[in-house]
Amino acid sequence: MKKLFAALLVALVTVAASPMGMAQTSPKIGVIDLKKVFDGYWKTKQADTNLKSQAAELDKQRKSMLDAYERLSSEYKKIEATLNDQAVAAEEREKRKKTAEGKLMEIREVEQSVQQFDRTARTQIGERQRQMRDSILKEIKEAISAKTKSAGYDMIIDSAAESTNGTPVVMFWNGTGDITEAILSHLNANAPPEPAPAPAASPAEKKKDK
Repeated sequence: MKKLFAALLVALVTVAASPMGMAQTSPKIGVIDLKKVFDGYWKTKQADTNLKSQAAELDKQRKSMLDAYERLSSEYKKIEATLNDQAVAAEEREKRKKTAEGKLMEIREVEQSVQQFDRTARTQIGERQRQMRDSILKEIKEAISAKTKSAGYDMIIDSAAESTNGTPVVMFWNGTGDITEAILSHLNANAPPEPAPAPAASPAEKKKDK
């Protein structure tokens, strides 16, 4: 019985050490720099441009509200400065006092409007950013899944990922099985052409502008 067990053990070790045994027990692992793919995808750049445009439009609206606030504050201060002017009739001073109170109420309403606008704008931009990120990550994952199946990978590891301690998840990689560029090329295959840069102004045009 002991001889039979020893013979079986030797056979198992031999199979595990053989090329066939290694193929059965060693998964094919690839890596991808997901951050590089995400940042380099043309749709990410397009979405970022759109978000900045939306943020700029919201900033214009906010500036308009702040301009109204400054105007009302200036008007209030001018009226307030005359409230105790004894050279003015009591009736007129009372009238100005009511006007000042009305301006103060308007100022407080604008303050509340600005605060509400800020909260809504942050939520709106944050939600759009999340939706953009989720949509793009879904497309990237689909591309990775297709590549994984066609190339016969068992697992793809994100080389840009970090642990909860901020240390790299992948501490060493020999460079083989990196599908980053392949995925990025696939995703950017149908990217729209970039707009041509604006022509530089001639010396005569620069002089005219001055």
